[in-house]
Amino acid sequence: MAGLRLALAQHDFPVGAVAANAAKVRELIDEARAGGAALVAFPELTLSGYPPEDLLLRPSFLAACQQELESLASASHGLTAVVGFPHSEGEVYNAAAVVRDGRVVQVAHKQALPNYGVFDDQRYFRPGRASSIAVIDGVRVAVLICEDVWQPEPAAAAARAGAELILVVNASPWDAAKPAERESVLIDRARETGCAIAYLNLVGGQDEVVYDGGSLLVNADGKVAARAPAFVDALLWADFDPATRTFEAAGWPMVADASAEAVLYAGLVRGVRDYIDKNGFPGVLLGLSGGIDSALTLALAVDALGADRVTAVMMPSRYTSTLSLDGARAQAERLGVDYHVIDVEPSVASFIQALTPAFAGKGPDTTEENLQSRTRGVMLMALSNKHGRLLLATGNKSEMAVGYATLYGDMCGAYAPLKDVYKTVVYRLARWRNLQPDGAETIPSAVIERPPSAELRADQTDQDSLPPYDELDAILERFIEGEQAQAEIVDAGFAAETVHRVVRLVLVNEFKRRQSAPGPRVTTRAFGRERRYPITSGWR
Repeated sequence: MAGLRLALAQHDFPVGAVAANAAKVRELIDEARAGGAALVAFPELTLSGYPPEDLLLRPSFLAACQQELESLASASHGLTAVVGFPHSEGEVYNAAAVVRDGRVVQVAHKQALPNYGVFDDQRYFRPGRASSIAVIDGVRVAVLICEDVWQPEPAAAAARAGAELILVVNASPWDAAKPAERESVLIDRARETGCAIAYLNLVGGQDEVVYDGGSLLVNADGKVAARAPAFVDALLWADFDPATRTFEAAGWPMVADASAEAVLYAGLVRGVRDYIDKNGFPGVLLGLSGGIDSALTLALAVDALGADRVTAVMMPSRYTSTLSLDGARAQAERLGVDYHVIDVEPSVASFIQALTPAFAGKGPDTTEENLQSRTRGVMLMALSNKHGRLLLATGNKSEMAVGYATLYGDMCGAYAPLKDVYKTVVYRLARWRNLQPDGAETIPSAVIERPPSAELRADQTDQDSLPPYDELDAILERFIEGEQAQAEIVDAGFAAETVHRVVRLVLVNEFKRRQSAPGPRVTTRAFGRERRYPITSGWR
C-alpha cells in the first residue's frame, strides 16, 4: 500500500478573524497541494480561533464560520483538509470538518470537553459521541480534537473502529510543564492503541494564553518520530507508512537553543508581539526604573516589536540612585529605543503639599511612597494616551502574589509580560538573554547584580519587606502551583512564621490582582484566568 503524505499547519489563527483565517487556510491548502500532500490538517477551531468564548453565543458569528467552511470546501480538490470550526446544528460542537472534492464529507465532534485550568469548553459546547474515521488514500485516519487524546477512551474507540493513524488537532496552551506531559500522554495512547499519532497544535498568543505549537509525530510503538519547535509557524511535512505505522518527517524546522530559558523567553516574546499586533497598537511604552524587571520587560518588548516601536521612560525621584539612572540610560542606548527622562519630584511635592492639610496629625508612611509610584503611573498613562502606545506593566509573579505593588502606580498598564514569571526566573532569563550572540549587556550586569529595590525611600531594598526571593518563590510555588497547605510547607523545612506571613499576603491581596493587567500564562497556575480565588473569604 502506498504511503500517505501529510502536512500539518502549525500556524496562528486569531480569535474572531474568521475571514482572515479562512484566507490563510486557502493559502496553506494550495501550498500543501503543490507539495504533494494527500492530507493537510489545521488546528482546533481554525476558523473561529481559540478560545472564542462568548462569541460562540452570537448566531451571526457561528453563521460566518459555517459560511467560510462551505467556501473552503470548494478549494479542497486534489487533497483532503481537516479544518476546525464551531459546528452549530441546534446545539454547538467543537468540531473538525473533513473536506475534499469540493464538499464537507464528514464532521468530527470533540468528545471530551475540558473544564479546568484555562478551559471552559462545557460552557459553550456539547460533547461528541463517537470517534470519526476518514479513509484518505487508503489509510484509515481517526480525527480527534485536543482533550480527546488526553482521555484513553476516544483513542481506544478509534482503534476498535480500525484506525491506523490518529490525527489530533489541538489548541493546547503552553506552560513550562506541558511539553513533557503531552509527550507522555501521546506515547501512552500510541502503545495502548497500536496507532501512530500525528499531533498538531496551534501557535500564537491570545490574551493571557500562549500556544506553542510543539507538534509531534509518534509511531505506533510509542517512539517519537519528530518534534516541532515551540513558537514557530510552519507547515510541517511528513510521510506515513501504514504497513509499519511509522512516520518520516521532512524538513521540520530546528532551533539552536531548546533550553527551558530559551523556550520561555520565546513564549513571552510571542505573547507580547501578538497582544500588541492583534489589538492594532503601533507600539509600547514602559517605565524603565533601572531595576531588573523593567530591564527584562524592555528587552522582551524590543525583541518582540523592534526598537522603533518601543519607548522607555525613566522617572527619577530624590530616592533614585545613580546606579538606576546609569543602568536605565545604558540599556536604552544599547537597544536603541526612544528614551525620555521625566523628573517626578516636583509633581510628588505638589501632591504632598495639596494633601498636607488633610494629612494633619499623621506622620509619613507608605502613603508618601505610593504617591511616587502613582505619580509615575499618571505620567505613563498620559504618554500612552498622547502617543497611542500601549503601556506595559513590569511587575513579576512574586510581587503580584504578595501584593508588593501599588494599585494605580506600578500596576498601571494594559499588558504585563512578567505577570506569571517568578522573580528568581526573571534573573535566569536576564542572564540567559545576555549570553545570546547579540546579547552582550542587553540587560546591564550592574542591574542584574544589584539588590532589588523599589527606591521609594532612602536605602530601601525589597528584602526589607519580603523574604529573600529564592525562599519566597519556593514557598509561593508550593502554595500556588502545588496547592499545599501551610503545614505541609512548614514540614518541608520553611520557617512557620515566614510561611504564615507569605500565605497571608497572598490571600489578602486578591483584590489587587483582580485589577491587574493581563499577561501571558507560562506556569501551571496563573493568576486571573486560571487561579480564581474569592476576594472576600474567611479562609486562612
